[in-house]
Amino acid sequence: QVQLVESGGGSVEAGGSLRLSCIASKYMYSWMGWFRQAPGKEREGVAAIFENGGPFYSDSVKGRFTISRDNSKNTLYLQMSSLQSEDSAMYWCAARWSGSTWYGPLDSRGYDSWGQGTQVTVSS
Repeated sequence: QVQLVESGGGSVEAGGSLRLSCIASKYMYSWMGWFRQAPGKEREGVAAIFENGGPFYSDSVKGRFTISRDNSKNTLYLQMSSLQSEDSAMYWCAARWSGSTWYGPLDSRGYDSWGQGTQVTVSS
């Protein structure tokens, strides 16, 4: 089992920036990702990254968000810039560590552990 703890959410005005962090309880050899869900909407894969790169982004955040990881600190980051009201949601980090069916980096079904979530609110 892997425990994940997110931090860095909050309220920001449109056009602003936030950085989310996610600390894992152990080194992750596989994919880690960020997902979000706004009220009344389905959970959406935002960004994902493998142990040594290969970031993927949803079209809705490409060019504005940057995912990275510091493997020496077991930490995943999501730098969010040019935030829009549509980015308001609960954000979770997730990690894959089992050999279960893989659906792709932005599909939540392939991830095994989830953090508790952190709220991001963007006011226009």
